[in-house]
Amino acid sequence: MWSAVRFFCFFVVVFSLLIPDALAKYQDGETVTLWVNKVGPYNNPQETYNYYSLPFCHPGGNAAHKWGGLGEVLGGNELIDSQIEIKFKRDVEKTKVCEIELEADKVKQFKDAIENSYWFEFFMDDLPLWGFIGETIPDKSSDKKHVLWTHKNLVIKYNGNQIIHVNLTQEIPKPVEEGRSLDMTYSVKWIETNITFARRFDVYLDYPFFEHQIHWFSVFNSFMMVIFLTGLVSMILMRTLRNDYAKYAREDDDLETLERDVSEESGWKLVHGDVFRPPQNLALISAVVGTGAQLATLALLVIILAIVGMLYIGRGAIVTTFIVCYAFTSFIAGYVSGGMYSRNGGKNWIKSMILTASLFPFMCFGIGFVLNTIAIFYGSLAAIPFGTMVVVFIIWAFISFPLALLGTVIGRNWSGRPNNPCRVKTIPRPIPEKKWYLTPSIISLMGGLLPFGSIFIEMYFVFSSFWNYKVYYVYGFMLLVFVILIIVTVCVTIVGTYFLLNAENYHWQWTSFFSAASTALYVYLYSIYYYHAKTKMSGFFQTCFYFGYTLMFCLGLGILCGAVGYLGSNLFVRRIYQNIKCD
Repeated sequence: MWSAVRFFCFFVVVFSLLIPDALAKYQDGETVTLWVNKVGPYNNPQETYNYYSLPFCHPGGNAAHKWGGLGEVLGGNELIDSQIEIKFKRDVEKTKVCEIELEADKVKQFKDAIENSYWFEFFMDDLPLWGFIGETIPDKSSDKKHVLWTHKNLVIKYNGNQIIHVNLTQEIPKPVEEGRSLDMTYSVKWIETNITFARRFDVYLDYPFFEHQIHWFSVFNSFMMVIFLTGLVSMILMRTLRNDYAKYAREDDDLETLERDVSEESGWKLVHGDVFRPPQNLALISAVVGTGAQLATLALLVIILAIVGMLYIGRGAIVTTFIVCYAFTSFIAGYVSGGMYSRNGGKNWIKSMILTASLFPFMCFGIGFVLNTIAIFYGSLAAIPFGTMVVVFIIWAFISFPLALLGTVIGRNWSGRPNNPCRVKTIPRPIPEKKWYLTPSIISLMGGLLPFGSIFIEMYFVFSSFWNYKVYYVYGFMLLVFVILIIVTVCVTIVGTYFLLNAENYHWQWTSFFSAASTALYVYLYSIYYYHAKTKMSGFFQTCFYFGYTLMFCLGLGILCGAVGYLGSNLFVRRIYQNIKCD
């Protein structure tokens, strides 16, 4: 009963996120609210502050606040009614909003903001508007003069009774000098258009950037990599292993041939008595594999929802969808983790379950706590309110954790019986020394290169979207790249596992996990290059947020790829040992 209620609530939430705000209709002369949101340095996207932290015209004490969903709050949005009078289809000539008396402290605030290229963000009918506070211009008497834009001109396009587009231009620059008074003014002009409501966000999409030829080429290049790697794995399975199976399948060989085969036997066949030995830190690897399986399902689900529902339209819709879907996919993490832990002889299943349910969320919480402390110290809107943290904790405690527990119990009962093709010997076999390039550490480091190469170009577009004010909308590309990443990761990990077993090293479980997870290491190294070469970010605040958010993303990516690599290698290992004669 409760499960049905939970899933019903889940689909209601997701469905509400997918529907555009088609009810935003106005009558002639009806009030249209202009919401002010935030200001901050243009080069530091996360360093944002309340719009009225600068000494602009402040509305009365009864100004309305608009709080959106969970994702919007986590994104650092705080919409406040500007109380500027705007009526639907009613033009407004140049009208005074207020007068700013430039005292010494206000002059300093405005000059600092202009020096740091402060931009602001407004919203009208959920459409964003951006602009700069002011600019510096050359001056004969001094090096430069700071001017503030004092007039905002709004051109609003409408179709029927719906707003389609809002364009903001700024005029009348006035010098910022102590003792002056500035009149802040605005004007509004309404223009009819034939653009439909469903297409009104197209103007914010950068088609030349995201649909550039290099984007298509990168997908094609990754696809060719998939063909090569799948061919390589097929060759290993169909040729090398087939010959090995033939030796074991022969029943009528004479004694001399059998003795020769035994004396020549080497590689992966010699470790059949140890290859299914439980890995070290069984509870931990079960937890990360279960969490990775959940994150892989979650990523696929969110991408599909974004394709179907155009989640980029709503403020924070992607984040809200991610959190809700994460909670409801916790069952998958518990099921995979519980089954794996039980199959390998684990006894303390509660420990494994708690690790599975809390490992990734608590790692993110730890990073988020540090970043939130920094944001609070700076007084930034990036600081997460206490109430929002409570809501996130409740979602984890009352949805995610119980589902992880349920998944663990079902996984132990349904898929927890040992089913190894070969019996594990009592005494572990010694591992011989091999060439340096066949050691687990080198295989792990090399394993992430090709998966990173398959997503390298897409990482550039994702980073540019998140850190450079571009709306990411090409989720079809992302779906293709995600599928390619999964295939490449599985193939590379299988090849690495085969080389490791041929080196008579049966510790393949953690090696296969880290071999795939090392993809995240290369993504993080790329993020360092991107920070220095592609952005103009500066300051302690933005640097912490950039590398903190990137670390959070790479942890998730590493766990996801590691789990995919382990599960692929596990199927491969079981496949190659199921047809040999195990003692």
